[in-house]
Parts: sequence; C-alpha cells; structure tokens
Amino acid sequence: MKTQNYANHRRYVPLYHGVLFFLLVAIFFGSFVNLYVSIDEHQGVYSASLITALTFCGLIQFWYSRRFATMVQDRAIRAEENLRHYVMTGKLFDPKLKMGQIIALRFASDEEFLALAKRAVEEQLSREDIKKAIKTWRADDYRA
Repeated sequence: MKTQNYANHRRYVPLYHGVLFFLLVAIFFGSFVNLYVSIDEHQGVYSASLITALTFCGLIQFWYSRRFATMVQDRAIRAEENLRHYVMTGKLFDPKLKMGQIIALRFASDEEFLALAKRAVEEQLSREDIKKAIKTWRADDYRA
C-alpha cells in the first residue's frame, strides 16, 4: 500500500465518482431530450416523465449516499480526535475548533498534533492549511 500524504490522501473510487456519476448525468440529460421529444410528438409523455423523475431520484441518491457516509465518518473522527486530545492533555478540544479543522488534524502525528491544534484555533487555519502544515503524516486508510 502506498504511503499516504497530502497529495494522495483523498478517497477517489473511479467506478463511483467517475463512471457512475457520468452515466447518471448522461442519462438525466438524455431523459430530458426524450421528454422534450415526447411532448412535441404528443406520445409517451407519461413514461418519459417517469424516466426523467427516476433519473433525478438516482442523482439525489448518488449525492446523499456519499454525503450521509461522510457525515457519520465526520462524527466518528470528531469523537476519536477529541479522545486523542483528552488523552494527551486531560482536556477536550477548544470549542472554537471547527469540524473541518478537526478532520484535517486527524492526519497529524502525535508529536505535532497539539501544537497544530493550538495553531489552528489561534490562526484560524483552513483544513487545507492544516494538512499542508503536517510534516509527519498519520495515514487514515479506513475512510469512507
């Protein structure tokens, strides 16, 4: 397995993010063309509208199936990193830390975790700034 770092840490599943999304969008536009032609010819409007509606439902399902999985993962990350911070300091995270910052901090090694968490609050670092500031990357191979 490749060593994880800033350049390759994002999760990309080609069949899901590439092929499935492209097919859904192509079918969606094709269904609009079919609906337009059906309306123009006064034939098959009901079935064409159902195909368009079902394809739209597929796009919504595509979006939310990914969104719900990442929301659950974000909650787990927040709990794990809050525990990690508590074990190291005896205190919970600063309430000013935003979810995106906490998510980015999960990649920081124990040696730089506390200093980076403090910097994130003081300097309002973005998640990308935090990830770029990490010197020793802590891989997360179990993300959704």
